[in-house]
Amino acid sequence: MLRDFELTSYDFYSNRRDMEIISTIVEALNKILEEDKKEEQPLFLRISDNLIMDIARKVVQDKKKTFLIGITGESASGKTVFVDNTIKACVKDKTEGIYTVIRCDDYYKDTSQELKDAGSYEELFKTGFSFDTPDAINLDLMKQHLVALKEGLTIKSPRYDFVTCESHPEGDEKTPAKVILTEGLYVLNEGIRDIMDVKVYVFTPLEVIKERWYKRAKERGKEGAAADMQFADVNKTAQQYIRPTYQIADAVINGLVSQQYIQDITDRIFKTLRDIEY
Repeated sequence: MLRDFELTSYDFYSNRRDMEIISTIVEALNKILEEDKKEEQPLFLRISDNLIMDIARKVVQDKKKTFLIGITGESASGKTVFVDNTIKACVKDKTEGIYTVIRCDDYYKDTSQELKDAGSYEELFKTGFSFDTPDAINLDLMKQHLVALKEGLTIKSPRYDFVTCESHPEGDEKTPAKVILTEGLYVLNEGIRDIMDVKVYVFTPLEVIKERWYKRAKERGKEGAAADMQFADVNKTAQQYIRPTYQIADAVINGLVSQQYIQDITDRIFKTLRDIEY
């Protein structure tokens, strides 16, 4: 009976201590968010009511848990920029195993033969082919890899060439980490979003997306009619597959903020989680 009492007493004080730490984390993160709101271009446009509390609880009560953060948005909205600058904030902590990145773009299916047969991107698009639907990406393989990483396994992601449309299965080795960032057009679509711990949507006005998209298309060998045809498809498929995920996102972030500001605010968030004793 005494032993049972001792365990119950330990659990009580342990839970009480956990709640105090959770409250401290929530207060610190909410302060960062309140300061962000005052910016001319805030990073966070919307956050779900329970997100901050959920993150604090997971950090404190399940220290070994992997955070899988899914980041989506329209093509050229700024997903990669957000992830890359979040990484720059992460790497200020020299600890191994802090983050791993899985990019949806690496999982495009090999269509190099289709491009060769058509002779050009313009002729390929005339056949009705689209790079901008979920069918163009091997989402099943990507999900398998994400689940494996969450379970502590090392995987090898493919590597895709946007000029030749070749997929190289023997791409980059990815190791398990505390934070797994996955970004791409369809990471919050049905069938894959259920494994995400945090769902993020990057919102950017269409006129900005269009300007960025054409600049990137030129770098990938698409200009003129071929670029126009693909962008029309990009806009149509975004309406069907991507924009609806805005509604189910835990956080909506601003695709217009500067890279430096992304680094600054994410660094403050990581520092808050890192420095609180728990």
